Amino acid sequence: MDPYIEPGIPSAGDPARADQRILRLTPDGQAVPASTESILRKRIEEIAQAIRDKDIDRLMTFYARDVVVFDVRPPLDTHGADSYRENFERWFGSFDGPLSFDYVELRVKAGESTAFCHYLALIVGARPEGRKSGYWARGTTCFERRNGEWLVTHEHISMPSSQG
Repeated sequence: MDPYIEPGIPSAGDPARADQRILRLTPDGQAVPASTESILRKRIEEIAQAIRDKDIDRLMTFYARDVVVFDVRPPLDTHGADSYRENFERWFGSFDGPLSFDYVELRVKAGESTAFCHYLALIVGARPEGRKSGYWARGTTCFERRNGEWLVTHEHISMPSSQG
């Protein structure tokens, strides 16, 4: 018996046993990164910070060129990063100064090449006429891993209707 191998732990040359099983295997045989969820959580935080700063150039680096978005602002189905950028520019222009964008209940579900996140966001900012505006929005952000980078390929933003 090899003193450097724990009893019961097979070495590389041992044949497979009936009680062994593969826990995770990707189609291309690559290991699934253990930190995928933390990478996506960081990306969501970076998106949120770009929104807070109204940094449109930084914000758009997170979106795929062919992103499809169901947004609150018209048009309701936006195709492509250039069109979505226009939506952001109009939205940012409706506030003076930075925005408060605080998300809660962030849930991340990641696979090997796709992932989705959903959250609630409280958005607060000053309107040009001087009044403060705040509202809740719901977001679902879908990512695809392309060339090793997680990019937003679909986003759905909605607001709850007034509860009268």
